[in-house]
Amino acid sequence: MQKNDIQAKDILLALVLLTRLPLPHLPPEAFQRQAKAVWAFPLAGLAVALPAALLAALALAAGLPETVAAGLALAVQVMLTGAMHEDGLADTADGLWGGFSRERRLDIMKDSRIGAYGVIALILGFSLRWSALTALFAVAGVWPLLALAMLSRAVMPALMAVLPNARSAGLSQTVGRPRALPCLLAAGLALVLSLPLIGSAAFGAALAMGAAAAGLGALAKAKIGGQTGDILGASQQAAEIGGLLILVAICS
Repeated sequence: MQKNDIQAKDILLALVLLTRLPLPHLPPEAFQRQAKAVWAFPLAGLAVALPAALLAALALAAGLPETVAAGLALAVQVMLTGAMHEDGLADTADGLWGGFSRERRLDIMKDSRIGAYGVIALILGFSLRWSALTALFAVAGVWPLLALAMLSRAVMPALMAVLPNARSAGLSQTVGRPRALPCLLAAGLALVLSLPLIGSAAFGAALAMGAAAAGLGALAKAKIGGQTGDILGASQQAAEIGGLLILVAICS
């Protein structure tokens, strides 16, 4: 491992890429490390999920039902990410199912307007996350939310490395394709930090998340020839839902 494989500023870079937190501006040369900084993606997930979990814990302590706490947790995460992953899910659904050629699918995904498939994907995605979070809070408390956020961000570097860029421009192409080491570090970091939160259930959740992301990646490869920023955002959403369902099943 070379000494420049991991740098502390990678954490700030990951936060800039994956959140809308108020952060200091980075110099242009810092963004040359984007592909190396993907190991810190789980930490960006942690930064988003911690305020959400704290608010949910306060809501439960105040006597509010788990349904309300889960809704508040989702709202905080959406605000802190700028709904970038949800936007990716909607664009992915519209593109992959709304076009009949690779070029048309990519055009649809780039369009800022949302179609029927995107609306349906958002409704189903939020419904599944809200109901599963409600059930999870009832049986395991709010802190598994941190593990889900970290593990679901760890699948994104893997797809970036395995799949080619589907288009010659865009956020994913700008970040670049990471090497194996940052991807493995992201997965290992997310798993190690998740073990104190959810114990051995972290392995089951990680497998479910990996399967969800792999399935979406295979679909994207078949339909558009690779991945885009929208595909990566959708993979985070699919992984989070898969992990939530597995955790609810394990903890119930």
